[in-house]
Amino acid sequence: MPQHPVLTQISGADREREMIPRTLLLGMLALALASLAIATFSALTDRPHVGVPAAGKVIEARELILEGVSAQAVVVRDIDGTVLLDLPHGGFITVIQSGMERARQVARVPGNPPMRVVRYDNGRLVAEDPATGWSAELYAFGQDNKAAFERLLTDKK
Repeated sequence: MPQHPVLTQISGADREREMIPRTLLLGMLALALASLAIATFSALTDRPHVGVPAAGKVIEARELILEGVSAQAVVVRDIDGTVLLDLPHGGFITVIQSGMERARQVARVPGNPPMRVVRYDNGRLVAEDPATGWSAELYAFGQDNKAAFERLLTDKK
């Protein structure tokens, strides 16, 4: 039976050069095992969480309904149904709406209940979904993205 001409031309030295080096594979395995050991240690010892935003007092909050129209478009409504924004390219607002929608699918939340945009006294601006407990720290995504939600918080028509 004839063999493939390209396969018969690869020598042992060429095949070794094309493979992932053994030391790299061992390093990747060591990194995975070290990560697993650190996470296990943290869980078993009830180590307190670090990097969690400090609790604060609510200064301002607004309930809104975000409706995803397509992959990019989003409609922002007040809880009474009034359209506040109809954005064909919603940008960061669409990203938050998509993340919240995914959390609702996982939690099997029916319908589209309101979400909250909350400003805290410590400077935090947060998108919260009371239906699932999902939240996004909006100040962490940059000034322009934070400003999109600050405008929704302050524009009360």
